[in-house]
Amino acid sequence: MRWIIKLDEGLSRLSTFCGWVACVAMILMAANVFYDVVARYAFNNVSIGMQEMEWHLYSVVFLLGIPYALRTDGHVRVDVFYTRWSNKTKAWINLVGAIIFVIPFAYLIGIYGYDFAIDSYQMGEGSGDPGGLPHRWIIKSVIPISAFFIGVAGLNMVTYAIRVMSGEKAYAGEHSAGGLA
Repeated sequence: MRWIIKLDEGLSRLSTFCGWVACVAMILMAANVFYDVVARYAFNNVSIGMQEMEWHLYSVVFLLGIPYALRTDGHVRVDVFYTRWSNKTKAWINLVGAIIFVIPFAYLIGIYGYDFAIDSYQMGEGSGDPGGLPHRWIIKSVIPISAFFIGVAGLNMVTYAIRVMSGEKAYAGEHSAGGLA
């Protein structure tokens, strides 16, 4: 059982790291939007590259926020039922959900996302707009990277559920994004 604890804590740290990266990307995105709005309306200066950077940063926020949301139980579900269930029932739901849905979904996204990023790299894909960002493969490579971390978070859901079933942990207090955001 000791190895489950170490594995669970290690996987949790990886998902928490994703949450911190998503938070930093959100702050950078807010600064980017602020700059873009001030440049546009105060100085009549429009930057296509800065506008594209907004959706690049939003992609990072979204894609790396998913593993963190899975780790902290902050993802969408029908909480009206879930909150009334016992910890063991919640653990079984999370265990089965992670094994049947989260991990296979992460695998599929990783496989297809990897090919997507490789194709973009091989084509030398960049923005179609003048002044846009080059090297679009960089943002597209975040897709398979996030799929890996979603798989890690799914495995973390399994290890945490095992710890809950053993009586060592509980789901109470695991909501509200764990204090990160």
